[in-house]
This record gives sequence, C-alpha cells and structure tokens, in this order.
Amino acid sequence: MTADDGLVRLQKLLAQSGVASRRKCEELMLDGQVEVDGEVVTRLGTKVDPRTAVIRVAGRRLPPVSPHVYLVLNKPRGVVSTMSDPEGRRHLGDLVADRPERLFHVGRLDTDTSGLLLLTNDGDFSHRMAHPSFEVDKTYVAEVAGTPTRATLRRLQEGVTLEDGPVAVSRVSVVSQGPGKAIVELVIHEGRNRIVRRLLDHVGHPVRRLTRTAFGPVSLGQLRTGELRDLTREELGDLLDLVGL
Repeated sequence: MTADDGLVRLQKLLAQSGVASRRKCEELMLDGQVEVDGEVVTRLGTKVDPRTAVIRVAGRRLPPVSPHVYLVLNKPRGVVSTMSDPEGRRHLGDLVADRPERLFHVGRLDTDTSGLLLLTNDGDFSHRMAHPSFEVDKTYVAEVAGTPTRATLRRLQEGVTLEDGPVAVSRVSVVSQGPGKAIVELVIHEGRNRIVRRLLDHVGHPVRRLTRTAFGPVSLGQLRTGELRDLTREELGDLLDLVGL
C-alpha cells in the first residue's frame, strides 16, 4: 500500500510501472542502475513520491505516476486537426468520441496530410511539445512530382528561406523513385503551416501525398489509419526529457 504521505517504496513503484519483477528491480537498484532526482539509489526500501520523482533506470526516464493520458493517433487524410468543427467536417473529436478524457492535440496536421498526431489531456506537455524552442524533430514521407537531384537535396539540407523565414532541414533523402515521381523522407522540427508542402514546392517538387511518420522518438509503426494507442513508457519518458518535464 502507498503510505499516507503519498510515498511508495522505490522497488515496488518500479515493478508496478512494468520495469521488471520486484526481485529484478531490487537487483537493478543494488547494481546502481536506478537514479532518483539525479542521485543513484541503492538502498532497498527507499521511498519516493511517484508523482514528482524523476526516476531513471539504466539511464532511461521512467514517467511519473499521473492522471494524464498520452496517445498516438494515425490521422486519416481528410480529417480536420481540431476537436470539433462548426462546418460539419470530419474532425479529430470524431475519432476519440468514446474517450472519457477532454483531449487536445499536440500541434496539427493539414487536413490533406495523414499520419502521426499526439493527443493528451496534459496542457503543459502539449504546450512544450508544440513550442519551437524545444526543436522536436518530425519525420515526414512525401510523394512528390519529379525526382529531386543531389543538388536539390543539398540545397534543402543547407536550409531554404521561404516568405515567412528560413527553414532548417535535419535530414532529407530520396527513398524511391518512379516515372515522374519520387518518395522523399525529410526530418524537420518546424511546425509552421503547411511547411513541408511549401518547402518542397519551393524547390520544384510539389507534394502529391504527405504523411508524418514520426514525432521525436515516437513512430507510427504498425498503427493503422484512424487507430489510437497509448505512448509506451519509454516513448513518454524520452519525450518528457526532450521538453524538460
């Protein structure tokens, strides 16, 4: 049982969080693999506050116990990135209508762009994840007209200036190509409106289809269009670290 003061034994918390069995968690502690608030903790029976302690196991962040939910959605093309829509268009709220939480989306995707969106009821997390100062990488796969040359890829990598300022591209590559088209993967941390489409159009390769496949360390994997899943413990821990929570 959790003590009246809200503290809980560390090895019990680790086991309840799915790290390993309680016996194995004790071994991890004794082996110096567990940190709490930056300090290695080897004393069995040490109690921590599961809501506020910053815990790491073998260097990986363990998210705190929280009433919040953190979800990954594979947004279908044609769905508006809002939780409701006065014009009656299909929107994100339609896809999570059976969820009891009041969810909101982290950033947005264009209506005609599919792929990974994060949904949460944690306002601080949402704000930080969407804020440009944290520079969370986002990975996109685009079908474009024509095939970008090496010179074009280099130009993108070196940075392109659009009408609303420069755009930094972390990585870009041609995944495959066919008659009159190519599949391009690029990684940017920008969140400006239609930024990927404007960027590729600017260098002469208009986007025909666009999907976001990853947000920081979180990827779509086998998640099908329109489906939801919870962030894994590892994914959430990595994201909390990325944005300093």
